[in-house]
Amino acid sequence: MSQNDTSTIQTLSIEVSKLRQELQLRDQLVQQLSQELFRLVKGNTNFMPQPEVSERHQSELLALQEQIQAVEEQLTFYQEQIATRDSEIYQLRQSVQELSDRSRMLEQVVQELPQIYRRKFEERMAPVREKVAMLQRENRQLQAELQSVSYRLALKTRTASHSGIDLPNFSRPISG
Repeated sequence: MSQNDTSTIQTLSIEVSKLRQELQLRDQLVQQLSQELFRLVKGNTNFMPQPEVSERHQSELLALQEQIQAVEEQLTFYQEQIATRDSEIYQLRQSVQELSDRSRMLEQVVQELPQIYRRKFEERMAPVREKVAMLQRENRQLQAELQSVSYRLALKTRTASHSGIDLPNFSRPISG
């Protein structure tokens, strides 16, 4: 709820309170007038209502009744507005609560994301590491086989060169 709405509601509440006070005051005045009139009528048996005074009282009474009616209509209008605002406030509070809950949930998800990504990365890397380890073992095995074959080939070549070629035997003359 905005500050403007709050001040409007406060203003409306103050105005409704003033209108209620006015209504009470007018009710008291009407009561006093009716009591005074009753006393005058009861105390004066020769009392004959004067038409012009009676008409003036009638017109004042009508004016007061119209004012009371207008105040009641205003009061009803303001009460409806207050009820509407209360409903809006309730809905906004619910929305705020829902959004706060969702925000907390999203914050928790964001905080958990690095751990989730690490775990997923580790899950994806496990087969790659196994494959690399297997390839390294295979590479070492192939290098060992290559060295073994190279060594046997070298031996074969050396033996074949010694036995296959007849080199002349030069002996030195012995001088004596």
